[in-house]
Amino acid sequence: MADTGRLTTHVLDTAHGCPAAGMEVGLFFIEGPEPNENDEVELILSTRTNGDGRCDMPLLSGAELKPGTYELLFQVGSYFADLGIELAQPAFVDQVPVRFGISDTDAHYHVPLLVSPFAYSTYRGS
Repeated sequence: MADTGRLTTHVLDTAHGCPAAGMEVGLFFIEGPEPNENDEVELILSTRTNGDGRCDMPLLSGAELKPGTYELLFQVGSYFADLGIELAQPAFVDQVPVRFGISDTDAHYHVPLLVSPFAYSTYRGS
């Protein structure tokens, strides 16, 4: 699989120092040559992270991975609420959208998310 383009993610709960197991993640494809708030958004899949904070399979791979703009939507507020963390309503960090582009369908795109109830960060990982 190392020679096949793919998209993966990994979520770490920085408030507790552990993987964010069981977090709901949606993957969307954004239609349009230059993404903006009026774009058509297509849900490709919805999944949950496993015990390691990863998805069991790549979100996209091979022929499924096409050039374009994508968005991962992480359900952070629900994750922390399910852990019994008392959050303000509305939660300061609830849904975290990460919009990114894929240009090389032979490459590995890894989108990690580091998250707490009050902050998050992301980057292109390896």
